[in-house]
Amino acid sequence: MTGTAAHRQRPPVVVVGLDCITGMQTARVYARRGIPVFGVARDAGHFCCRTRACKQLYTTDIDGPALIDCLLSIAAELEEKLVLIPCTDNCVLQIAHHRQRLEPWYYFAQPAPETIERLTDKSRFPQFATEHGLPIPKSFNLTTLADAQTSAREVTYPAVLKPAIKTVFWLNHTNKKAVIVNSADELLAAFEHYSVWTRTLLLQEWIPGPLENHYTCDAYFDAHSRPLVTFTSHKLRQWPPHTGVGSISQECDNETVRREAIRLFQAAGFHGLGYVEMKRHERTGEYLIIEPNVGRPTGRSTCAEATSVEMLYTMYCDLVGLPLPANRQQHFTATKWIYWKRDLRASWDLWRRGELTLPDWWRSTRGPKACAVFSWSDPVPFLADWLRVIRKPVEPMTGQARTHTATGLPPGNQLTASTDAPRGNRSDAAAANPIPTDAEAAIGAASTALSNSESALHGGRQ
Repeated sequence: MTGTAAHRQRPPVVVVGLDCITGMQTARVYARRGIPVFGVARDAGHFCCRTRACKQLYTTDIDGPALIDCLLSIAAELEEKLVLIPCTDNCVLQIAHHRQRLEPWYYFAQPAPETIERLTDKSRFPQFATEHGLPIPKSFNLTTLADAQTSAREVTYPAVLKPAIKTVFWLNHTNKKAVIVNSADELLAAFEHYSVWTRTLLLQEWIPGPLENHYTCDAYFDAHSRPLVTFTSHKLRQWPPHTGVGSISQECDNETVRREAIRLFQAAGFHGLGYVEMKRHERTGEYLIIEPNVGRPTGRSTCAEATSVEMLYTMYCDLVGLPLPANRQQHFTATKWIYWKRDLRASWDLWRRGELTLPDWWRSTRGPKACAVFSWSDPVPFLADWLRVIRKPVEPMTGQARTHTATGLPPGNQLTASTDAPRGNRSDAAAANPIPTDAEAAIGAASTALSNSESALHGGRQ
């Protein structure tokens, strides 16, 4: 392979899954450091793909074998070894299954495929946790109606039902992470409804306590399973309620969560980015592991960078053999991570139920923060995200990163949203009515003008 000396010292990054907030955030982190970033996405029209952080965007089916062919094509085109960062669970698994083909062309941090599968498959993780004395709520694997009927008699309600793995097939039918069931009848009805979309469902007893008791720990472990950097935080709000995704979280000092996260990943002989969700039981005070996520960044990775905890850059330096950054220690400045659009929905729901006042909401958003989407230097994704509220996604806006399909590879089909009619709640506004074509053109032109003015203002910097 060839390449300039500068690139050999700081090779480009390929972010897989740019069409998600985590992918866009990751691209921004590296672009701010002057590292060339190339994006790979299924849906080039996604608002996150309108970021100016990437030099070029490739489209392919990131959930199937076409991803590997696309990655090899990119490496051959750029003629140097690249740093590979998957940003979705399915991408992590695809890369793990084809690591031998990718290793000559890419630096990436992953343990053995068996380790990834053991930690990502929620039906297998309880056994691993039990073998290593890790605290988890009582759990049941449901593959047949008989399993559901037996568990319905043994579980304590309320309980949570979720897929062992959120496959593409699951995501094509529903965007729900989990379902709360309050009785045996509800459990059996939910099993009948959701079991057709996945082979195994995991049933876990609900951990009582307020949302503030929900903690996370992000970490990066080197090839010897040593934690080079850690970052702990806890949720303040989420959407949808109870089983949704965090809309605002805050860094915090919690040595118990940090210690248990390190114990978990070292027991697995883990290498790479690891993330653990835990919740403190309101009555017993015990910290219980909800689930781990492995091999990819999370939203809190960006919050860590905002507090000068250089988690993603630490991984980069470790992979390519550069000196590790000095800023790897958390200083607990109460920095928050917020996704404004999601948090407004969560806050509105709490206000309507009398659980949040306007002054309390205002206080909760004050202080240092990292925004999930908004960026003064990269504003178009934020604008495009809000425009989704009043229209369906349209063709990618012009004036952004150049977009093309890798040679010989068809563009991937966009995942279809689902209203999940029996259950209802949707977490995005992608189903809003489309606006007329002429209005779409006006929006595209305005966004292009804004992007061009930003480029002129910042001298073309990424």
